[in-house]
Amino acid sequence: MPVKIRLARRGRKKQAMYDVVVADSRAPRDGRFIEKIGTYNPNTDPASIKLDNDKAFDWVMKGAQPTDTVRAMLSYRGIMMKKHLQVGVNKGAITQEEADKKLETWMKDKESKIQGKVEKLAKVKADKKKAALEAEKKVSDARAEELKKRAQEAEAALVEEIKEGGAEGDEDVAEDAAEVEEAQATEAPKEEPKAEVKEEAKEEPKAEAKEEAPAEEAKEEPKADASEKEDDKKEG
Repeated sequence: MPVKIRLARRGRKKQAMYDVVVADSRAPRDGRFIEKIGTYNPNTDPASIKLDNDKAFDWVMKGAQPTDTVRAMLSYRGIMMKKHLQVGVNKGAITQEEADKKLETWMKDKESKIQGKVEKLAKVKADKKKAALEAEKKVSDARAEELKKRAQEAEAALVEEIKEGGAEGDEDVAEDAAEVEEAQATEAPKEEPKAEVKEEAKEEPKAEAKEEAPAEEAKEEPKADASEKEDDKKEG
């Protein structure tokens, strides 16, 4: 029966993960399989690939046909390169030592490329984060400057309003003083009759005192009459 190395979907919706399986080509995609040889997670950057290299190489050498996606994964991990060299060894084109040496060199070069890609991605991510922080800082500084400017304008407007209010208050005080002076000037003539009334009131008691003087004399006259009577008695 034809055997394929393919992916079987796992994971939840919009977070797909895959198992790398060896299965009958006639079986459903997520159905029965012969053996699981690894996992594949495309949600990371770079994608996470976990394979059992020995099992994958064994099935490839037995004639199992990988799908396009799985073939790219096997090439990425050096399985297809190892198969190519092993076929050369089997045909006698190269020795096993030469094949192993070439494979080791190829793997080191591949690992350095992978590491370079990882570092590049990390640098790009750090640069993006730094740029975002700088942009956010610029926005924050601009906002702070705008708030400061508004506060200064509000303070200047308040000072100006206070000055205008003080000037208007001085004018109001001057107007009030003028009104008071005018009121006093108009009320002054009305106070003169009051002074006359007071003077008349003071003079009236004096007149009464003068009128009462004869009454006192009248009181003294009886005394004189009494002394005259005494003199008359003496003479008699």
